[in-house]
Amino acid sequence: MNDVDRKIISRLQIDGRTTLEELAKNVGFTSMGAKKRLQRLIQQGAIKVSASLNPFYFKLHPAVVLLEMENADAMQRLLERFKDCPRVVQIFKTIGGYNLIALVVAENQDTLESISIEKCSLRSSVGIRRSEFYPIGEVHFSPFLPVREYLTHKGKETAPCNVDCRPCMRYVNGKCVGCPATLNYKGTL
Repeated sequence: MNDVDRKIISRLQIDGRTTLEELAKNVGFTSMGAKKRLQRLIQQGAIKVSASLNPFYFKLHPAVVLLEMENADAMQRLLERFKDCPRVVQIFKTIGGYNLIALVVAENQDTLESISIEKCSLRSSVGIRRSEFYPIGEVHFSPFLPVREYLTHKGKETAPCNVDCRPCMRYVNGKCVGCPATLNYKGTL
């Protein structure tokens, strides 16, 4: 990363809607020069310009899930199962006691509890040795998270994790709003 790339990236992190003219002034290029540099960064996969959400503004409840998987096959099955889950914001592979760390969101405290214990939970997957679930109280430095809103299309009978919310007692009793990808969803995502 050189100084020009750093200036472009820093400016876009502050305001992703910065114009090419503003970027050009910031780095000392013409608008066309800034556009070419920006396109190169995007095409090379160095950056992506997208919207992130402040979960607290939308009254969402984020949590961190720590998972120790038994083996690589179990890890791959879990990653495949939850790749299109709108509640999973990020999953990180790590080296250490817990080899997967996930960031998840829910619409309320009851639904957060559901996604920590029910069949739709990351923790319910086969091949987990141990797990921990930590609701997040505050986010410091930047409250914005890349919540995958584009996955909340509300058009499926069954959730992407292959769980049907309708027979779940927490869903039936109003303790969970269901999966945002399904027709039966009752939440705000």
